[in-house]
Amino acid sequence: MSALFEQNSLAGITLRNRFIRSATFEGMGTDNGLVKPALTGKMRELAEGGVGLIITGHTYFSIEGKASPGKVAVDRDECIKGLAKMAAAVHMTGGKIVLQLGHAGAMANPECTEHEPIGPSVIAGKDGKPLCREMNQKDIEAIVENIAAGARRAKKAGFDGVQIHAAHGYLFSQFLSPYFNKRQDEFGGSVENRTKIAIEALRKIKSATGEGYPVLIKINSDDFIDGGICPEEMLLIAQLLEQNGIDAIELSGGTHFSKEGYDPVRKGNRATPNHGAYYFNAAGKLKKAVKVPVILVGGIRAFDTAENIVDSGTADYIAMSRPLIREPQLIKRWESGDTARASCESCNSCFRPVLTGKGLYCPVGERLKKQAQQKVE
Repeated sequence: MSALFEQNSLAGITLRNRFIRSATFEGMGTDNGLVKPALTGKMRELAEGGVGLIITGHTYFSIEGKASPGKVAVDRDECIKGLAKMAAAVHMTGGKIVLQLGHAGAMANPECTEHEPIGPSVIAGKDGKPLCREMNQKDIEAIVENIAAGARRAKKAGFDGVQIHAAHGYLFSQFLSPYFNKRQDEFGGSVENRTKIAIEALRKIKSATGEGYPVLIKINSDDFIDGGICPEEMLLIAQLLEQNGIDAIELSGGTHFSKEGYDPVRKGNRATPNHGAYYFNAAGKLKKAVKVPVILVGGIRAFDTAENIVDSGTADYIAMSRPLIREPQLIKRWESGDTARASCESCNSCFRPVLTGKGLYCPVGERLKKQAQQKVE
């Protein structure tokens, strides 16, 4: 049997395989951030499809950190009931689920939040206009308190752990990156200073949730911006996080400000020596630099690529997002022996229905299904 399908333990969470559904935006929250039944159904479908661990889409733990309509909230106790139904639906099918805790920072949508966006420094948009104001000490303290409160609610709702979203140019990523973070105080300058808010959040979450509750983090291997995080600096950040108790690290890359073709959700299947695994080399370096489990996401579409990543010791877990939108049953298909490449075309058409309030699905797949049904009829 492939090592990909061996039962294992990730930070104390027993998983049926080494496949993880990486977080994405589902757009299935109500106007005030409560879970819609359709989202619970989507999570159940993924668990039934055989994925070992589901990481939810970015939930906001503070209203000023909401990025767009349809985001799910964990900023108040009212949210727990719907989140608990989601977690229970996954557990009923033998799956496990982690809640991603996020804050959009400068990328927050003031029309949704009715607050001025905040960031580590004043960050200019592509038009040169400021996107946010610089956070003060009180703002930083509130972020740390609020993310811990969100984690406590996640635990109460029955989630198996939480993940701090510190990638893709959102708030924690903005602090980590010298491109965005121009602060002159204890939270800016050196790698140690720029990592401080993430470490404080991690410690506060651990204190709020108690001993043994898993806390994962998602970070960039590379910002793909001149003056941003590079793989060498990523290793230092990861080691600091490990020293302060992080339980696993998911490696991604890119931001909305990145060079063309290097954003977090790249279009197309590029031919590379590693069959499209975007951050293969960076993951190999990270695996040698830390002892905690490494999760690799980005561009993985072929079973043999996934198997090579784990067998070669490049990473411990395989994370995918868009392929599981197109084929929620992909992992079950691969486990059955049909190891043909995932049918996802990396076209990003799955984001169109999300942005128009229709929820997360693959329009290409739906169109092909309808065509096949019409031929049968």
